[in-house]
Parts: sequence; structure tokens; C-alpha cells
Amino acid sequence: MGREFIPLFDEWAEFYDETVSGQDAEYKDVFENYEGILKLVAQKSKGRVLEFGVGTGNLTEKLIGLGREVYGVEPSKVMREKTKARFMNLELYDGDFIQFPNLPGKIDSIVSTYAFHHLTDDEKDTAIKLYSEMLETGGKIVFADTVFLNERDRNERHRIVKEQGYENLLKDLQSEHYTTLEVLKQIFEIHGFQVNFEKLNSYVWVMEAVKENKK
Repeated sequence: MGREFIPLFDEWAEFYDETVSGQDAEYKDVFENYEGILKLVAQKSKGRVLEFGVGTGNLTEKLIGLGREVYGVEPSKVMREKTKARFMNLELYDGDFIQFPNLPGKIDSIVSTYAFHHLTDDEKDTAIKLYSEMLETGGKIVFADTVFLNERDRNERHRIVKEQGYENLLKDLQSEHYTTLEVLKQIFEIHGFQVNFEKLNSYVWVMEAVKENKK
């Protein structure tokens, strides 16, 4: 459920915003157009929003700016403290994509950026099934994350990163649970979603899934 990465994010919290701003050369392409990606995800959301992997609150800021009512879920205590300092009135919970407290209201959208890859494919399936049960018809999931088109694309990306000498990025791509569009499309459709994908930079795709029927 991604909780094995909590120590990494506790440590990363202090310089996370520097990384996403493009100051780390290895991850510059991953976070290309970071602000635009967050803005797009926020714009595609609607109504009352559940945000997973809040981090330091950068997507949260965009959602609040659009007048969304936001429930935030973040497993890292250090990250939660940073976000709470920015948004004192935010409903912020200790939890992850699958295990989180009961929420006080109905959810219209579920959003996340740069976090869904912390789940294995089986855990992704479990999560989307859960969200299908939570959302009414027309409810939306809007995630942006690094995704590979297929296995050939994954291997090619690994080759490019290795040639660039980006050892830390290569280790992340090989050890974390990045998946393919083929797998994600199947998961969303099995659980009653119509999903569309749009590539936003060399690594990141936005996936917008609309609930078609209540099972």
C-alpha cells in the first residue's frame, strides 16, 4: 500500500519542493511542467475532492484555489505537518490509497499526482475497486503519474536513463511499482470506469476515469 516508502518521504519532505521545481537534474524531465500538471488535475476534478498523497500540499493549493472542498490523505507525518502549516483548516488524515479513515461526506472526485506508482498492480486493482464503490455514477478519478505505454516503452526508458547516467532515477524506475497504460486501462474498465489518458511530458500521463454505473 506504499507505506514502505514513508521513511523516504519523511526524509524527502525538506527538499521535495526543490526537486519538483526542476533543480535536480536527474528528475527535471519527470517534473517538467509540474505546475501545469497540477493545474490540469485540479481543473478536471469536481465537487468534493479526496486527494491521496498530499505531500507538501501543492495540488491541494490548486484545488482550494478552485473552491473545491478537499479531504487530504497522506501517510508521511512530516509531509502532513508541512501541509497543515499551509492550510490550517484542511481536513487531513493519516492514511494511504487503500487504508484511510471514514470521511464525513460523499466524494465526487478522487485525485492524486506522482503517487499511485507506490502501489503494486494488485494493490492498484484493490484501490480502484474501492473507489468504484465510493463514487456515484459520473464520479471521477483524476491521477497524474509516471506510466509506461507498454513493456517495450519501459525497457527503452530504462535504457535512456542508464545512458544519461542518472543512477538514482534508474533505481526508482526499477524498484517502484510503475505500470503500463494497458494494465491501468484494464483495471479501470473492470471496475466500471471509462478512462482516457493524455501524455503530459516524457514520463507523466494524466488518467481521467469517469464512473459509468454503480455496482
